[in-house]
Amino acid sequence: MITNSGFSGGLFDLVLNAGPVAKFVLALLLVFSFVCWAIIFEKWWQLRKTRKETGRFLRAFREGRRHSTLFGAAKKFRESPLARLYIAAYQELAHPHPEGDAFYDDPDEGVLPERLDSVNRAMRKASAVEITRMERALPFLATTASAAPFIGLFGTVWGIMAAFHNIGREGSASLAVVAPGISEALIATAAGLAAAIPAVMGYNYFVNRVKHWATEMENFSLELLNLLERPGPKAARQAKDGL
Repeated sequence: MITNSGFSGGLFDLVLNAGPVAKFVLALLLVFSFVCWAIIFEKWWQLRKTRKETGRFLRAFREGRRHSTLFGAAKKFRESPLARLYIAAYQELAHPHPEGDAFYDDPDEGVLPERLDSVNRAMRKASAVEITRMERALPFLATTASAAPFIGLFGTVWGIMAAFHNIGREGSASLAVVAPGISEALIATAAGLAAAIPAVMGYNYFVNRVKHWATEMENFSLELLNLLERPGPKAARQAKDGL
């Protein structure tokens, strides 16, 4: 509760002279806001690295290198979901042959059709893992976006109750008596909105980016499966000659 003697009109004075409940609400919202901004910057940096490393991986992939060489390069792009999908596909194909598979050393060889299903399952599993990794901590943004306004509203209601109590104690409803308590109440509302608005904007942006990368992974999986299914020049010539 704020008394007339403790109110000088400044925002800092309002917070400093607020009651214990209002201070707890403001401190809680400050923690929510701090964590949200930390998540926003961390996710922005993560997606920035994802975009850069994916571009580098795709350039190496389009160059048509041998798969064993591309596998070694893909392991360097730890933040690229497409590189991780390629690693999962390579490891699935190489699993029956620990010392290596002829397909990876000779681009003219093809992949047996019955092995494509296992490769597809491996890439789908890797894609689910990548989506989960990119979505990590996003629920906290959603929670803050939905809960912070109500926490601020609780502080507002409590402040208004304190203001009416102050009116009854002072026996006067003048502006000088009412204003401090109402100001304290409105600060809680403003703090709730200040925590919720960046959280909801960040959540919507990052969810859209995750959907974008989910689509990119799906497209890359289809492209890689088509590549594995397509016979190389040697296999095509052998099929044509009946060998």
